[in-house]
Amino acid sequence: MRVAAFTDLTGPNGVTIVERPDPEPGPGEAVVDVEACAINRHDLRILEGDSAMVDTDDLPFVSGLDVAGTVADVGDGVTAVEPGDRVVLCPNETCGQCRFCREGPENQCERYSLFHGGLAEAACVRADRLLPLPESVATTTAAALPTAYMTAYRMLQRAQAGPGDLVFVPGATGGVGVASVQLAAVLGARTVGTSSSAAKLDRPADLGLDHGVQGTDPDELRESVGAVGTPDAILNHLGGPYTELGLDLVRRGGRMVICGRTAGSRSEFDVPDLFLGHRRVIGSTMGTQGDLEMLVDLVATGDLAPEVEDTYPLAATGEAFAAMQDRGAVGKPLVTN
Repeated sequence: MRVAAFTDLTGPNGVTIVERPDPEPGPGEAVVDVEACAINRHDLRILEGDSAMVDTDDLPFVSGLDVAGTVADVGDGVTAVEPGDRVVLCPNETCGQCRFCREGPENQCERYSLFHGGLAEAACVRADRLLPLPESVATTTAAALPTAYMTAYRMLQRAQAGPGDLVFVPGATGGVGVASVQLAAVLGARTVGTSSSAAKLDRPADLGLDHGVQGTDPDELRESVGAVGTPDAILNHLGGPYTELGLDLVRRGGRMVICGRTAGSRSEFDVPDLFLGHRRVIGSTMGTQGDLEMLVDLVATGDLAPEVEDTYPLAATGEAFAAMQDRGAVGKPLVTN
């Protein structure tokens, strides 16, 4: 089978299509013929050499978390799925033994990790991480869900966002940003989002963004976003200076949930303003398999339509990463077979 392997951690030019043996499932495993796999900022950071998870000793490395396709074969002991089933993978990898695996939520597992290997024609996965897809949900739609939409859904839950709340989403045109806007609308919340490009804000507006603000400078955004209203919650997937911006904007007793570091891995903010204002800063990573089940249901009922930016054949995986690197896309890029 063909895989899109990272053979050099220097960016999109480091992707090479190579041949590997077809996978065979072991006990508790299933082989999925991959029909679509979304790519994420997580994959790009690995490809750019900006991840502690992978270094040159691990090359060639096959990334890709968000797998959807058809079960081709199953190993011993697998009863939940069978060959021919259309499925999407929850990419969580957990120990199954710590208190968070026992009591939940599983995404706080003490040895939490993620599946990699979806940028291929086939992938061998844990069978109990596969969710069946209703006939009304295409595999190309399902592949957009796991990383971006699970992350956004869990952030909204942790932010306690609900009907009528104003939610601030800096970077509203990226994968998690678009998902945040769409899911906030499903929950009945209002949103104000930002982008470096005024033109890119047109698409989130069609997807439910109530107020779009063009700009990246935190000092300018502090005024322009503040003019819209005082956010009840902030979904911050950028980190860096957007953390201080969020704390300056969020209401007294409000919540900011952080899941990323695209704008920087360190933030500064005024500590007295944090505790005197009873504001909360909450870390969040991905979501749970139950979250993904709910998202699939929302798609099946027509309440959610994940935004797919474009599709690329496996041979053009490097081009997909180049498009993500250029930050010109809105929504999820998919690699398809």
